[in-house]
Formats: sequence, structure tokens, C-alpha cells
Amino acid sequence: MFAIRSRSLLVVLSVVVCCGFAASQAEVKKDEKKPEPKVKREIKLFNGKNLDGWKNSMFGGDGEIGVEDGQLILDMGNDITGVTWKDEKVLPKVNYEISLEAQRVDGSDFFCGLTFPIKDDPCSLILGGWGGTVCGLSSLDFKDASENETTLFRDFKNGQWYKIRLRVLEKRITAWIDGKEIIDADLTGKKIGIRSEVEPSKPLGFCSFRTKAALRNIVLKEFEPPK
Repeated sequence: MFAIRSRSLLVVLSVVVCCGFAASQAEVKKDEKKPEPKVKREIKLFNGKNLDGWKNSMFGGDGEIGVEDGQLILDMGNDITGVTWKDEKVLPKVNYEISLEAQRVDGSDFFCGLTFPIKDDPCSLILGGWGGTVCGLSSLDFKDASENETTLFRDFKNGQWYKIRLRVLEKRITAWIDGKEIIDADLTGKKIGIRSEVEPSKPLGFCSFRTKAALRNIVLKEFEPPK
């Protein structure tokens, strides 16, 4: 009888150990980081001194645009104020990442409307829109950042800098704020576009809505195509 009980106990322990090992392996796989793409080239899009490379987007009702203390300032407009990158030829259309720091200086709506190319289509990353808290991509399948699968809500403090990264790959757009992933959108079968109001931002531009915004350290990294 003792031998039978001992064998039963060993079986139970073996199952527990195997389950624990499998669970730990699953956790390892879950926590594994995807390899970072290899950087092909890096372009500093804002020199912190002047607006070289940029032009006023001319939305109509724009606020003042200028450079102060190494920051690109988009003053509060009625409704949109923004800048557009002049030289489309230097911009990659896929396999790249844009990073910057942005701040809502004053106001209560989006302080970072980043319009960017994805292949032959434009898209926009909106941070702090629709009254101050909505983030997401505009547009996916004709749905705005406020109503598609990338929609999320978070508070932004006026006067605080936020580190932003946007990565554009063949079939995926990913975005981070202060190192935390906020968007990871699979583009397979999706129709990509922008709202008509931000057409002047194409191919690459930044804008704010009834809000004074400050931007700095704007860098573009182009990646080697995946093998």
C-alpha cells in the first residue's frame, strides 16, 4: 500500500513540476522582447535653432509659429496650427520611426497631431484630442482616433514633457509614450487615411488644435528592410 501511495505522490509531483516549468517557459516567451530593427540612417528633423526644413501648414486661423529655447512652438489657433516638412524626397514611406518630446503648454485639446506616410497613404497619430484625453490613429477603415481599435484615454498635464515614439512598419504601426506602448495596430486589410482637416500636414507634419504646443528633439530613424 505504501509503495502505491509513493508512486501516486511521484506522479502528482511530476505533473506539478511539469506544469510549473511550462508556465515559466510561457512567461519567458511572453516577456521576450522582439529584436530591434537595424538603423539604416538617422535624420534630425529639428535643429532647435530655426525652422529649417519646415513650413507653415497654413490651415487657416493658425496661431504663431516660432522657435524658443530649443523648442518648436505652435501657438493656439482657431482651430489648427501646424508645420509641414518641406522635402518629401528624404522621407521613407515604411520601416522608420519618429521620436520627439512634446508638451501641451496651454489649452485642452490635442497637442501632438503627427501626420506621417505609410507607403502611399497618410495617417495621423493624435494625442490628447476630443477634449483632452483621446489618443489613437486617424483614420483606420474611415474611423477616427476616437472610434477605432486604437482608441485609448489618458490624462496629460499642461507644462509636462512627454517622450513619444511612432514606428511604421510594412503591416504595423506602434506608438509609445514615455516608454509605454499605447498602440500596436495590425494594418492587414485596413484602409488607412486622414481627416480632411489635416491635409496640409502631408506628407509629414505636426499640428495642435486650439492648444499651444511645444516640440523638441524630433528625430527620424530609417530601418533596414526586414530579411
